Amino acid sequence: MKKLMLGNEAIARGAFEAGVGVVSSYPGTPSTEITQYVSTYDEIYSEWAPNEKVSLEVAVGASFAGARALCAMKHVGLNVASDVLFTTSYSGINGGLCICVADDPGMHSSQDEQDSRHYARASKVPMLEPSDSDECKNFVVKGMEISEEYDTPVLIRLSTRISHGRSLVETNDPIKRSGKFTPNPEKYVMMPLYARAKHPLVEKRIKNLINFSEKTNLNKIEYNDKKIGVICAGTSYNYSKEALGDTVSYLKLGMVYPLPEKIIREFASNVETCFVIEELDPFIEEHCLKLGIKVVGKEKLTLIGEYTPEMIKAAVTGIPEENSAYALPEAIPGRPPVMCAGCSHRAAFTAIKQLGLNVHGDIGCYTLSAAPVLSAMYAQICMGASIGMAHGAEKAAPYLSEPLPKSVAVIGDSTFVHNGITGLIDAVYNKGTCTVVILDNSTTGMTGHQDHPGTGKTIKGEPTHKLDLFALCKACGVNRVTKVDPHDLEKFKAILMEEVDAKEVSVIIAERPCALLKTTVHGTKKTIDKNKCKNCMLCMKIGCPAIGKRGDEISIDAAICVGCEYCGVICKFDAIANV
Repeated sequence: MKKLMLGNEAIARGAFEAGVGVVSSYPGTPSTEITQYVSTYDEIYSEWAPNEKVSLEVAVGASFAGARALCAMKHVGLNVASDVLFTTSYSGINGGLCICVADDPGMHSSQDEQDSRHYARASKVPMLEPSDSDECKNFVVKGMEISEEYDTPVLIRLSTRISHGRSLVETNDPIKRSGKFTPNPEKYVMMPLYARAKHPLVEKRIKNLINFSEKTNLNKIEYNDKKIGVICAGTSYNYSKEALGDTVSYLKLGMVYPLPEKIIREFASNVETCFVIEELDPFIEEHCLKLGIKVVGKEKLTLIGEYTPEMIKAAVTGIPEENSAYALPEAIPGRPPVMCAGCSHRAAFTAIKQLGLNVHGDIGCYTLSAAPVLSAMYAQICMGASIGMAHGAEKAAPYLSEPLPKSVAVIGDSTFVHNGITGLIDAVYNKGTCTVVILDNSTTGMTGHQDHPGTGKTIKGEPTHKLDLFALCKACGVNRVTKVDPHDLEKFKAILMEEVDAKEVSVIIAERPCALLKTTVHGTKKTIDKNKCKNCMLCMKIGCPAIGKRGDEISIDAAICVGCEYCGVICKFDAIANV
């Protein structure tokens, strides 16, 4: 039976058909839906882990026990999980183990454009790259087979367009598989005595996998006109086919590490000019050049962002990209992302900005506070870094020519659990004095409202232990821990100033649920009382998308307003009324 599926949905289907027993992940766009779809299969145990490292550890443990296992993450998540990946490459597996990593060319929801193919080469682990949803499903099944045949974890590289694109998938019945646990310390205990013996086996495995890559049907040649040949993989194959059709020949690589040699030489020798078309880094191109094969690549195509069919057509044929069928007759006004109407983070950052505090930020919806009109965040690097940065800035103060402004570290509840706890422990242990604001909105909001250990619900919505952030901070050695509703503006500001002036680490837990959660109860929708409004513009400065101005008149869009009532807290003239 054929079904139209999202790429991420097809990965989940592949896990089901491959007889996977355990899936553990941390949500991260564009990979999140993989595990959400997996959770709909009762035959598979699935979970949200606190972070990507833990998720891979869970999957590895399941594999060592004998079950087939899978975990999914975005590209920066693999940075967090890389410690586990590199050593599991040495240990090998028992049950098949696939690690799905979704890259984000164009940085639609990411802080960098990392190319995860380098991780495959560095860890010496095979990597597959599907180009549509049907291949997403099939490559998981094939990946499990490769994993068990070659005793290795297998990386499956996705991209935003593959993860979030839809195409037809041929569904099959799942295989019936039962694993077996066999204790083997020499294989699974990676202390130096045993690990030294494993490195030669890894090198031998790579040679065997190169031989496999020469003959597998994951890599396919499509000969058409041999004047031009294109070597590509994943979404670049789809773009190339759309741009060039059957006017050129193709070598489509489904296995992007280790790369074959013979099939690339054969293809390049049979075309007059050979192009390598790949988004981000010249990974395949450098392999070809190392083999002494002349190819055209990044001198014609960019290292930056996503490709388009027009871009590829211009590079290969010389037809200017300006003639694009997608070109618009006029520029479209920008629509920068903003915090949702009713977002509790808006209240927190309004208070912080009014006090003139410097913000060491983190990864989450609240990162949008860096943009106008709030413009309230100074720095943001990666998950959990806010606390370490604030502590580091504090310790740098004696070495600076001018005093640092008063500052806070701001981090979300899910991000704090993910990678912020150790930063807090470090600050306490090393006698810091930073103030940490945990924005507890009771969900992982930025990826679509996934549960985490602090919500009290599992991935299936079942009740479970709810992590007590207050008690956790106390256990980390923080003496000054306060809870407050950020919509209580004056109280929140008073607490902020008191804690910023404290001579020890302090934590403020700003508790208010995400405005988009089904369980969140809002007040009555608001409107502007024109008789009381003084046009002071203070309500505009909080950046709520429901509040706008046309001409000289400020208004509230009832279609967007959720009735959070924060604008009424801000207004000094009682001009915010119920609809």
